[in-house]
Amino acid sequence: MSSINSFPDDHAAADPQRTAYQIDGGRAVSYAELVDSSRRIARLLGERGLRRGDVVAILLPNMAGLFEVAWACQRSGLRYTAISNRLNAQDVAYILSDSGARELITCAELGELAGAALALLEAPPSAISVDGGLAGADALPELLETVGTEPLLEECEGTDLLYSSGTTGRPKGVAPQLTAAPLGQAPGIAPFLQETWEFGPDTVYLCPAPLYHSAPLRFSMAVQRFGGTVVVMERFDAARCLELIEAHQITHVQMVPTMFIRLLALEESVRSDARLSSLRAVIHAAAPCPPAVKQAMIAWLGPIVDEYYAGTENYLMTLIRSEEALRRPGSVGRPLIGSPRILGEDGELLGPGVSGEIWSEGGLEFSYLNAPEKTAASRNDRGWSTAGDLGYLDEDGYLYISDRRDDLIISGGVNIYPLEAENVLIGHEAVADVAVIGVPHPELGAEVRAVVHLAPGRQRGDDLEQQLIAYCQQALSRYKCPRSIDFVDSVPRTPTGKLMRREVRAAYGV
Repeated sequence: MSSINSFPDDHAAADPQRTAYQIDGGRAVSYAELVDSSRRIARLLGERGLRRGDVVAILLPNMAGLFEVAWACQRSGLRYTAISNRLNAQDVAYILSDSGARELITCAELGELAGAALALLEAPPSAISVDGGLAGADALPELLETVGTEPLLEECEGTDLLYSSGTTGRPKGVAPQLTAAPLGQAPGIAPFLQETWEFGPDTVYLCPAPLYHSAPLRFSMAVQRFGGTVVVMERFDAARCLELIEAHQITHVQMVPTMFIRLLALEESVRSDARLSSLRAVIHAAAPCPPAVKQAMIAWLGPIVDEYYAGTENYLMTLIRSEEALRRPGSVGRPLIGSPRILGEDGELLGPGVSGEIWSEGGLEFSYLNAPEKTAASRNDRGWSTAGDLGYLDEDGYLYISDRRDDLIISGGVNIYPLEAENVLIGHEAVADVAVIGVPHPELGAEVRAVVHLAPGRQRGDDLEQQLIAYCQQALSRYKCPRSIDFVDSVPRTPTGKLMRREVRAAYGV
């Protein structure tokens, strides 16, 4: 992507009291405050010995102070690793070690998790608490009392160093190139947002997802490059989301399909009473969206519901607008970055309508940190790259996602994509969430089983199980449908809506 010549400092100078961000329920933080704090934190990091290319780990919930830390790193040529607070101590320790973090910036709320992770490391990074009150960590407010705003480190663009969500194994660090570009001239997602959805200084962006994920963090910081305002939810609540859109006159929001499902589950009166006319773009990604859910959202909000397909690796990016999605249900669109190629198991190029592994020709370069074997496995002899997803192209070059390679069920030698049955079952009024997996079978090797979280007021039982199986068989070939259904209290997902299929399988010992 091209660069955009803008940085929060520009807006702090031109309109210092302009709101840079606001955490729901908290006070508004101005651009002057954001920039002043980020400069002080940058100088502090320099005084603590960090230099260009060093890594700062950020273990914070959606709270005031997170953006200041991120911009301190971004303005200092540093790499910053946002870590999920849903991980256990072992995974946090792994990321701290794997990333080579020199500093861990956390808070009192996550003190137990941070302390347990640091205790697992032979050479742990130094720790700073943004709000003090954390044993073994320096208190940021006290550290900043004597720190000035004059640069100590070279002021140049840094970059994030984010980890994949780890739905199929250990998280993998995706290491973009560190360009050392002048402030305001780093390549990134901002030009894409400007060109595609007219992000600009009048943008009021709602971030309903955790900022430790790549898209929420990158979108929010891009908005602040433009001088727009970011409104951050501490955690997603469907009714509160509608209230915030109306109260702040939100223009742009990025969601995931799980959030769509929860919004559509609200009482009709709640949805019809919501004043959402300020919305110009409802953008979604991160997980496949069932076509019925997409169609319902477009019917409700109008043709402003757009989807892009990408990953932390950014090896390929596609886009589909509302009008196209209605004509091609299930598609994630045509490419903006890279050219999708569908390859079979032997590396042969597959034709339209035939599912295989998705590769990208001419996409952005990426590498997995400290994992040359994983980086090598993501390339082929033609120089194309992959993130392991499966899908197909139609005759007009529109891409459809079938599933992840690791999620494929092979039953009696036949490939079955769980996503197909999941997309059907989520359309049943009794189903609030669903996961489909393969469980061991003595003859077939694996049989298809659905794990269903029921909608409120619905009762589990044999009759409902048979109804759901029959419902699925009306839409799909029988071999693609579950042979049995287990009813559960919840289906494990990341906060960005990605199904934690590994956890579902683990409950069945597979």
